[in-house]
Amino acid sequence: MADGPEVKYLVKNESLLRYAGLFTWAAVGLWLVIFFLDPESLPLYELEGAPFARIVRWVVVYLAFGLIYWGVTRDLNGARLRLLDHLSLLVMTACAIGVSFFSGTALGSILLMVLAGLFPWLLPVRMAVFWLVLGNLAVVPVYANLMGFPWVVAILQAMGYLGFSSFVFVTALIAKRQVQAREEQRQLNAELRATRALLAESARVNERTRISRELHDLLGHHLTALSLNLEVAGHITEGQAQEHVRQAHTLAKLLLTDVREAVSQLREGGAIDLAAALRPLVTQVPSLEIHLDIQPAMIIDDPERAHVLLRCVQEIVTNAVRHAGARQLWIGIRREQDGIVVEARDDGRGADAYVAGNGLRGMRERLAQYGGTLDIETRRGAGFSLRLAIPGGVLPLAAAVPKGVM
Repeated sequence: MADGPEVKYLVKNESLLRYAGLFTWAAVGLWLVIFFLDPESLPLYELEGAPFARIVRWVVVYLAFGLIYWGVTRDLNGARLRLLDHLSLLVMTACAIGVSFFSGTALGSILLMVLAGLFPWLLPVRMAVFWLVLGNLAVVPVYANLMGFPWVVAILQAMGYLGFSSFVFVTALIAKRQVQAREEQRQLNAELRATRALLAESARVNERTRISRELHDLLGHHLTALSLNLEVAGHITEGQAQEHVRQAHTLAKLLLTDVREAVSQLREGGAIDLAAALRPLVTQVPSLEIHLDIQPAMIIDDPERAHVLLRCVQEIVTNAVRHAGARQLWIGIRREQDGIVVEARDDGRGADAYVAGNGLRGMRERLAQYGGTLDIETRRGAGFSLRLAIPGGVLPLAAAVPKGVM
């Protein structure tokens, strides 16, 4: 699958977010270097342990925050385990508060800003806002009890950092929605390209059918009448005239044979190349690598069946990205008896049970109109597997390659 501008845009956004957060995390670590070189300069307050021991604890929570952030941001749009994301955010929040606790500074609130940039990607908006407010308020006791600020000042201090974190959160939320909008636009463009290809193929099929029908109905009819009249003329003429009539009769029959062969070739060539119609749907899909395995010369003589298959494959790709959280998708299309079979499987999260949404119900309804079937298998951690079959509409392999026209 070739990388397109949409994929590069998505990767660039993820990388910018990741490295901006890591840069901020590293900047916070500069204070750690200063206090490590001069432990006595560490802000003093009532806390057990010597300054050096506090710095060691600070190092532990600081490095834990950075390592978890590095792991979480490796692929923000890939397959995710929601429970693992929540645990990671919980540990990172605790580590950020721990940095303030062991350093006696507001550096932990800066790390909470870094965390705010992750919330829109990993949490629903309402939960993210609640977590954002709660995390910043959790630093208030550190400001008041350990750093000696009056409670009003401690609350104002926390609210100030909450304002900065809110700005980071809104910025990240806008960035995520832009990415989603571009993905929706990419899907729409892919659907339009595939539909345009299918319409072009359908128009070509209809035009060839119309031409073949005209040839058969008009030229074929007149040539048949001419051949019959020449045969009659051959019986009522004599001598040299009869010889010319017989030659004309022979030429008329040859011309009629050529016309019938041309009509047959036009009808055989009036079919849709399924691979060409499907290709726009499976290219340039961000965060998903699609492996399309389609039998050679998969030619369909029914545009309506081709449209059904097009919409089914489109729904398979959409579900793999939006619902399954898959990173790999395998789609195989082959002939089977007198119809077409499509088998697809992904490496997404899967489920012990699934509820058919509008997309799957739409697939079943489309297939049922042509006597087709849809079977789905899934298991938690094993992805989704689909098998759909639609009878008729496919040309035999020997007839799939036209002999040429006129």
